[in-house]
Amino acid sequence: MTWQALFSLFTVVAVLGGLAFTRIAADVIVMGALATLVIIGILTPGEALGGFSNPGVMTIASLYVVAAGLKETGAVQWLAMRVLGQPKTLGMALLRVLIPTSSLSAFMNNTTVVAMFIPAIQDWAARLRHPPSKLLLPLSYAAILGGTCTLIGTSTNLVVDGLLQSERGVHLGMFELAWVGIPLVIVGGAFLYFFAGRLLPNRQGVLEQLEQAREYSVEVLVDPDGPLVGKTIADAGLRSLVHGYLTDIERHSRLLTAVPPDTELQAGDILVFIGAPECARELRHINGLKPAGGDVHKLDIAHHHRCLVEAVIGPDFTGLNQTVRGSRFRSRYQAVILSISRQGRRIPGKVGDIKIEVGDTLLLETGQDFVDQYRYRKDFLLVSALNDSTPPNFVKAPWALGILGGMVVASATGLLSILEAALLAAGMMLVSRCVPASKARRYIDLSVLVVIAASFALGAAMTKTGAAVLIADTIMLIDGLSPWMALVLVYLMTVLFTELITNNAAAVLMFPIAGAVAKGLGVDYMPFTIAIMIAASASFMTPLGYQTNLMVLGPGGYRFTDYMRLGAPLSLVVGAVAVTIIPLVWPF
Repeated sequence: MTWQALFSLFTVVAVLGGLAFTRIAADVIVMGALATLVIIGILTPGEALGGFSNPGVMTIASLYVVAAGLKETGAVQWLAMRVLGQPKTLGMALLRVLIPTSSLSAFMNNTTVVAMFIPAIQDWAARLRHPPSKLLLPLSYAAILGGTCTLIGTSTNLVVDGLLQSERGVHLGMFELAWVGIPLVIVGGAFLYFFAGRLLPNRQGVLEQLEQAREYSVEVLVDPDGPLVGKTIADAGLRSLVHGYLTDIERHSRLLTAVPPDTELQAGDILVFIGAPECARELRHINGLKPAGGDVHKLDIAHHHRCLVEAVIGPDFTGLNQTVRGSRFRSRYQAVILSISRQGRRIPGKVGDIKIEVGDTLLLETGQDFVDQYRYRKDFLLVSALNDSTPPNFVKAPWALGILGGMVVASATGLLSILEAALLAAGMMLVSRCVPASKARRYIDLSVLVVIAASFALGAAMTKTGAAVLIADTIMLIDGLSPWMALVLVYLMTVLFTELITNNAAAVLMFPIAGAVAKGLGVDYMPFTIAIMIAASASFMTPLGYQTNLMVLGPGGYRFTDYMRLGAPLSLVVGAVAVTIIPLVWPF
């Protein structure tokens, strides 16, 4: 073995250890390894940086923009509210989660799907009186399984396809993975349906309790042209919000109090909610409701540039002891006061007639630059924006869904490559104003792209120095090793790497090893490549292996053992199905 091969293996082991056992950022670790391989002379700069020009990486970057358009228009949430429904049992609730999540994840980035479904399912679980811990981990697992069905379902598929294009000149079709992905969804979904309710604990999430939060009163108007007119309060999803509750309805100058859930909403109804500041954010994301305050519509700020902000009045505020109306707050700050909380309690009455005092906490609708502008001004003691509070532009939702559908069709029919289709779809999201360019930039996760692209250098080093062949030769020393047993070993190694590090890094590291194993056995490399794709995505046993698993950790109130309890048997089931079907579809 040459020193270059030894050093490459040492570098890979160091990267694995750094990712698994330190808190150093993944992009820093992998870029450090890339730099080391170049400085030592194992790789040329062109070889080390080849991942940054890989079609798979560029496709992932483009799909971030497509996902941004779907999120900003509320398209996923719009679909979610229509498919979740009102199931009577936990089993039916699980089905309502598993089927749409796996279907959407086949055509969208599964991280985006889970991010959009988490708040919807938290609200939904509260209405159905089911613990969110029974539904959120199955949500993540369903998204992972759905992503195995198409080429764009997960970034791992795109990364491996990019490796196939650059090193083998082979390109997978949009639905080529469906032969193994669809059976995995069916078998894995059935397992979750029968066992998730039994194996997962009954826990509440770590959401802030309503009675401990700052309390506001928020008024919204039922849009006469919106989809809520004629629906009951329960059907509209307003019966039990996560962060607030409906107290009154003002209808034709009459005040309806203690309204029952079967009350039908009418055009122009003013709904009064009491709750935490996040209640206003929840209401902004419901299609058919808009702010009731007249001043909100006088703000000279575009709809998609607005957000919700909390601001605490300081002693140097110029409008102290004046009413909100007398202080000319809107014209002075380009912000509208939605509600005022004093000593943690809402102040009743019309906002315009309330006198402002030091320490009052204002809930504002304003522009996205308000926090940066007033964070260090003496008018306010504290200024804080509510996360994800920009109201979706529901009018553009059909456009966003149409662009997504067009991208899938163009790629599936072979009219465009997946990279070309993704670039075109991203451009159309920007041109149609489904997402502004400034926000699209923020949605692109550069750290993830850097990790993926830099990981290619590790794979290139293992191939160039013969380290991958050495590992493959070690595997083939096993007596009586058949191609199927080798496939099982490659699958298990990929699953182990995925659980310890990241799915994309695991796929890139295993690709040259799998190719060397196939060459050593004298069989086709494609079954091993497909096994890597599936195994690198099949991360169910830890919250660290896949981003969606980490996303549900807090909202579901999960512990590490919960992932093992449900994820370990699911991983065995999925692995058994995968290694059985793959050789049938892609023979050795």
